[in-house]
Order: sequence, then structure tokens, then C-alpha cells
Amino acid sequence: MVFVIDDDESMREALHSLIRSVGLSVATFGSAHEFLQSKRPDVPACLILDVRMPGLSGLDLQRDLTEANIHIPIIFVTGHGDIPMSVRAMKAGAVEFLTKPFRDQDLLDAIQQALDRDRRARSQQADSADLRNRFHSLTPRETEVFELVVKGLLNKQIALQLGTSEITIKLHRRQVMEKMQADSLADLVRMSEKLPQKEPQKGT
Repeated sequence: MVFVIDDDESMREALHSLIRSVGLSVATFGSAHEFLQSKRPDVPACLILDVRMPGLSGLDLQRDLTEANIHIPIIFVTGHGDIPMSVRAMKAGAVEFLTKPFRDQDLLDAIQQALDRDRRARSQQADSADLRNRFHSLTPRETEVFELVVKGLLNKQIALQLGTSEITIKLHRRQVMEKMQADSLADLVRMSEKLPQKEPQKGT
């Protein structure tokens, strides 16, 4: 889905036709406020955003979306661009900053890049959520074993530290590997590095 925000109706219509011509879904808005009030589908998306508009400007909307933890790739288009403005937009994460009039292909290339970026981000978020769910499926004792295993301790060392038998630790370790869907110790260590650092405190 491509969202277009521009206060110029003729520009909105032209962009709508161009984007539809390559088979993409598009929704247009005349203001940033109108966009913020809309219900947006949870699909890979990007935003084509005019810089200067009445009310909330494009750069202000970019800032507000970031502060609201809404990460949608933005392509700025403007008839009044300048270098400081484009630098500010790019530093804040914009995919592209195009000055009107721009080539249709330049915009279409930027849209493809933005949608690819959003797909990758969504995939990473899904993977991270799945990993956190697996970690939270561990019991408090399995969590302790997990923490010590990824630190490189041997089963007998873990057993000594936790005050239990080595056989019991082997059983817990097997459960940890199965629940985390880890194929090896190296795999488990990589998973631990992707978890937020505060999460290993669970159950301690």
C-alpha cells in the first residue's frame, strides 16, 4: 500500500494514476491530519509526503510518526526543496527526497526501495516476536540454565552453581534447546544476543 499526502489535488490525482499503473494499491490524503485520522491496513507500505502543507508539515509529520513509534518508510516530494531540508529528512530516515518536477521512474524506484525496506523490517519484527515468545515459554529454572549455557558453562558447572545434579541439568538443557528451536550451542548463543538484555533476568 502506498499512501500519498499532498495538499495539491492535481498532484494527488497524478500520483494516484502513476502508482495504480504499476499494480500497487494507493490511498491519497489532502493533509497530514487526514492521514493520521485514517485507519491504515497492516501491510507493507510507504508514504509519499509533500514537505510544505497547511497545518502539519511533512517534516513535522515525520517527527511525530517517529515519536509515536510508527515506522513507515517516507519518500519526500517538494517544489521548494533545499539542501538543509533534504539533509534533515534523510537523517531522520527518509528513503528519498525528490524535487518537483521529478521523473516518474525515479519515484517508482524509490517506492520499490521503500516497500522492500518495510517488508524487511516487518519480517525482522516477526522473527523477534517469535524469538521472545519462545524465550518466555521457558520455566524459571530453564531460564537460569539458558543464561548459564550461553555463558559457556559446562553441565557440571551449571549443576554446581544451581545446586542440582548434572543429569537434571542435561534434561533442562534439552528442554531449552527444544523450546528455543536451537540446533546447536552456537545457535542458542546467537538467539541470546538477539534478545533484549533485560529479558534474561526473567525468573531470577
